[in-house]
Amino acid sequence: MTTFFVPFLQAATNGAAPSASQQLMQTAVPFVAIIAIFYFLLIRPQNKKQKETQRMLDALKKGDKVITIGGIHGTVSSVKEKTVIVKVDENCKIEFNRPAIATVEKSEAELAKEAENKKGKKSSDSASAEVKEDNK
Repeated sequence: MTTFFVPFLQAATNGAAPSASQQLMQTAVPFVAIIAIFYFLLIRPQNKKQKETQRMLDALKKGDKVITIGGIHGTVSSVKEKTVIVKVDENCKIEFNRPAIATVEKSEAELAKEAENKKGKKSSDSASAEVKEDNK
């Protein structure tokens, strides 16, 4: 059975042993590929998510509706340097560290504004498509 593969192996290597640089390339290429895959699939998305979370925490302001990592819903009543005081009920305020805020709920006005922006963007995209068709 091994005699079947011998002609193919001899043809592939031309009967000569691979040089040191070829062996180095054969060893290094898979490692570089694995590092690149890890970077694009794991490290880069995590860095983007971390930056987005930091921007959200930096933009906290009084009146924002928030949800903590513990699942507590409330409204920000004041913002300090490292902490946020969240009003949970009429007479109940709790102080949290900023990183304990998981999400900021968007108000109806913000959602309407985003919808208008998307609608405006779609209409401008369709208008530019019409202009391109007219130019043809």
